[in-house]
Amino acid sequence: MRVPFGDLRRHYRSIQTDIDKAAARVLASGWFILGKELERFEAEFAQYLGVGHAIGVGSGTEALHLALVAAGVKPGDEVITVPNTAVPTLSAISFAGGVPVFVDIDPASFCMDVKLVERCITPRTRAIIPVHLYGNLCAIEALTEIADRHGLALIEDACQAHGAAFKGRKAGTFGAYGCFSFYPSKNLGAFGDAGMVVTRDNRFAEQIRLLRNYGQLERYYHEIKGFNSRLDEMQAAILSAQLPYLETWNVRRRQMAAIYDREIRNDKIITPGQQADVYHVFHLYVIRCAQRDKLRKHLTEYGIGTQIHYPVPCHLQNAYKELGLPRGSFPLAEQYAAEILSLPIYPELSDDEVGFVAEVINRFEG
Repeated sequence: MRVPFGDLRRHYRSIQTDIDKAAARVLASGWFILGKELERFEAEFAQYLGVGHAIGVGSGTEALHLALVAAGVKPGDEVITVPNTAVPTLSAISFAGGVPVFVDIDPASFCMDVKLVERCITPRTRAIIPVHLYGNLCAIEALTEIADRHGLALIEDACQAHGAAFKGRKAGTFGAYGCFSFYPSKNLGAFGDAGMVVTRDNRFAEQIRLLRNYGQLERYYHEIKGFNSRLDEMQAAILSAQLPYLETWNVRRRQMAAIYDREIRNDKIITPGQQADVYHVFHLYVIRCAQRDKLRKHLTEYGIGTQIHYPVPCHLQNAYKELGLPRGSFPLAEQYAAEILSLPIYPELSDDEVGFVAEVINRFEG
């Protein structure tokens, strides 16, 4: 049996009729940018999250970038985030001219250790970007209180957390802005790049709408300096076709995670936990193993695909060497980067395939 880490062909085949109808509708319309398909998906996604506004943009990275600009981040301003995120989180901060300031991670959630945040706040701090990693949530209630008390913009990176929730309230709805990616492999994925900024504030929403479309209120009349970052009609229609399935897909991911939790019995493996009051949607199922590279080779030999999210913490990336943060600066993030391994988990996998992965892991002797 071969178990690929991901298989978007299976995904397409599972909903092919819906996708083909959506694509045909857009092609027949002759309208491809900022039209009715985007308006519909924005309204549907806002309703799904329970927020007032959802603004489609070009990618998750651009969602974070525009949110930072709208929040008033200027060159030299500091933005607090985590070192174990995907570099695109840092790219957005760089696009806005901000300086990333890192906080080490919580050992249970893999997300920002909120207890460490206040010691990082300086007069130059403008915003906090918590990353809801792997489909989990950070300690968002406590972080919201900190951001409010210090007058900082809270911008949620919910790019891996479509449908995740804390006490029933969905990720992306706690801060001033919530940012989503619809990269094809996400829990809700486009068939190309796409992103979304969500907010409850009317003024914030209007600012994002201006920023995504050259700063213009109407064509050729520009109120502010803006950008080109628009979720196109084709991707909006494809996402709209898939949104009704998202909850079912998330339930399936949780079922597969439960199989892994139950069936992996190798004492060399640490499986991910789930925090109280958090609805984890398992964008990724990430285990830890001190002999990670040997384990990955072992799984490869049995035809099982894996990935490492992410092998090099951001502060150790060559692109950010100017921050001057040597190895040892964030011990837990660095330790986890050497141990983590993402297993296959997507709705189209069968129970037999998930069970086979667990069985092969149990055979690993190191």
